[in-house]
Amino acid sequence: MTLIRSDINEENAYSGCVQAGDFVYLSFCVGNVDQSVEAQVHGALDDMERRLRPLGLGLAQVVQVDVLLRDAWNIPIMERVFKARFAGQYPARKTIQTLFAHEGLEVQIDAVAYRQPAPPAG
Repeated sequence: MTLIRSDINEENAYSGCVQAGDFVYLSFCVGNVDQSVEAQVHGALDDMERRLRPLGLGLAQVVQVDVLLRDAWNIPIMERVFKARFAGQYPARKTIQTLFAHEGLEVQIDAVAYRQPAPPAG
């Protein structure tokens, strides 16, 4: 299996995207910082889609997410956005309340997407 690491941040020692076989791992999906929680959830999913698109993937191929929220009481807002954006094809999910170092950041999502292997030739 070949590992492809991209979006590498040397300063903070992480890869924003790792392709490992049929799986793609994304970290730090964020967007619309300093806006409402709903806008930030949409922004994080927009970021996720933007990063998956060049790999031929989208939200339908996301199989697992870890959602970090500044305030767990915002889970119902996140769930409304997920219902609209995932359209019934929901990933497995873990939601964690955390304090972010960046003021104005309310939502971060890490994701795992599955890339269907190509059928064998012949």
